[in-house]
Amino acid sequence: MTSHVRHITVGCADAHALGSFWSKVLGAPLAADDFPGDPEALLETPGAAILFVQGPDAKTVRNRVHLDIQPQDRTRDEEVVRLLALGATLLEDHRKANGRGWAVLADPEGNEFCVECSAVERAALTGTRLPVTADDVTTAVRLAVDTLAKAPADRWEALAGTLEWTCWETAEHLGDDLVSYAVRLGPRTPPLERNLPLRWTSERPGGPYSLLFADRAAGPAGLLATLEASGALLTSMVRTTPPQVRAYHAYGVSDPEGFAAMGVVETLVHTHDLAEGLGLDWAPPAALCDRVLARLFPDAPAGGDRWTVLLWATGRAELPDHPRRTEWRWDGRPLEDQTASSAG
Repeated sequence: MTSHVRHITVGCADAHALGSFWSKVLGAPLAADDFPGDPEALLETPGAAILFVQGPDAKTVRNRVHLDIQPQDRTRDEEVVRLLALGATLLEDHRKANGRGWAVLADPEGNEFCVECSAVERAALTGTRLPVTADDVTTAVRLAVDTLAKAPADRWEALAGTLEWTCWETAEHLGDDLVSYAVRLGPRTPPLERNLPLRWTSERPGGPYSLLFADRAAGPAGLLATLEASGALLTSMVRTTPPQVRAYHAYGVSDPEGFAAMGVVETLVHTHDLAEGLGLDWAPPAALCDRVLARLFPDAPAGGDRWTVLLWATGRAELPDHPRRTEWRWDGRPLEDQTASSAG
């Protein structure tokens, strides 16, 4: 076994104040037991936490180690403006007219850090495809849960859109999909020619076959808690499974990114089904739809409203100049495998 980075430790004059600044920068909370005046403050961020430790020495020279920040939901320049408003200082501007480059900022105690282009900007500059990530699974599931939480409690036995399942059954099925994709990545050597030997059952004739059933006594809130937990399990497996791992799926042996994309598609389109049955509005982010279309539906038409295109690709909507799909499936194989197969 090897070691891993547990904390990135930053010496400072005021641990809580500096930790609070970085909490706003990264959108992560300080530890619940950290208060003003404490000699340490811990900021839990994905991968490695940042630990601010108070000490007597002031910063006198340029940092030999610094953080590079990549905004997630705004551009590089928008992020620079936001951070300056939080109390950062612009030290060096390496941004170029063609959109490339970075800005060097300092936090309130003078520690340098860089703001880079967002992933969307970088993909546009390089002409590459944006991958589907573990964070995309989290985003999709949380958006879905927040939307479904608005449903009237007496609507869950209505049919979900055009499905022959109730809304309750469809939400259970969605959670089951997420768990199923997660556990496929679990074995040290996942099977490639068959699924894991798990036992699916149905609670009624014509109902979905599932591993996972929510306790109806817990009501819709309990059902949505199981859905969110299922999404968190897939997120964790995608984040921690090496990208070279492959596992079985009937629509093509896939990699962690592929299972993340499958989980996002299941979440987006089944929440569409649920929203129709529950009388809710639902329109997920176009960029998220675009990423899963590029990963699983490479034959989908470019351009147009990406949510409508995803609904068309999954047989749920009309698309001008394209026949309505009555049967559909994605291609879960890694894109390099799809390309090799086409070339062969």
